Amino acid sequence: MTTLTTNVRLSNDLASEAQHLSLWNKWLTLADSQAPRKTLWFMISLISQGVLFLPMPALLIYYFNAPVFVLGITLVLFFINFIAGMGGSNIRTTLTLFAISIMAHLIMLLIFLL
Repeated sequence: MTTLTTNVRLSNDLASEAQHLSLWNKWLTLADSQAPRKTLWFMISLISQGVLFLPMPALLIYYFNAPVFVLGITLVLFFINFIAGMGGSNIRTTLTLFAISIMAHLIMLLIFLL
């Protein structure tokens, strides 16, 4: 009688989970190191969104026939960043919301341009 054996190790699953946690921990360490520059990051967030991201729905809707919810997503992300920065949230929140906003706008650009 033969038995079935497997070569999959539990450590492989734990290693990928540990790497995920490690990336998140690296992000948090980066954010914590930027705490003295909190006001600068808030200004960078507002200026970049005002210059790059707020005009983007007009471009996508007018030239690429994007639906109107693109405007809603952009405005919601802008005001979330604005309220978080003006409300005195910590640097982790400010940078994470800014990164989410950048990723969301890049995804919208890729969806409607390609």
